[in-house]
Amino acid sequence: MSLHKPLPTAEQKGFMSGYLDALSLVERLHRLLLDVIKDEFERLGVIEVNAVQALLLFNIGDNEVTAGELKTRGYYQGSNVSYNLKKLVDMGYMHHQRCEIDRRSVRVRLTGRGREIRNIVAGLFERHAEGLQGRGVLGADGIDQITIALRRVEHYWTDQIRYIY
Repeated sequence: MSLHKPLPTAEQKGFMSGYLDALSLVERLHRLLLDVIKDEFERLGVIEVNAVQALLLFNIGDNEVTAGELKTRGYYQGSNVSYNLKKLVDMGYMHHQRCEIDRRSVRVRLTGRGREIRNIVAGLFERHAEGLQGRGVLGADGIDQITIALRRVEHYWTDQIRYIY
């Protein structure tokens, strides 16, 4: 049995390089999204809600969810969900209520103030969608291809996590 792996081919090296570039781009895009939201809020004078919290409010929308569902549904990407939920409840952007069936579980939904923040983010995203399409940066086919590719990667990564456990 050989202890050495065969050297990667030029094609494999190229794919790996492209994969690492794509990972870096996804990470940068997420940070840029947060910066774009932050800039919009600064422009409007909204200072008590940060970009992560605003995105959380946007993603919850009209739904009523538990804290655990926030991550499983993809509404929240950070590690400090409890902190942000508590802050949003304390500031009056979210209602929270113990679940009748499972008293350990807390359900959250947006208040009127929370819906205002959600609407600001929704308006920002609508302007961006119009700008991307209107300036010819990205059309319907392009956005569909990106979404399909990213869903495939998401599915692959999800399978990798499940495989580990």
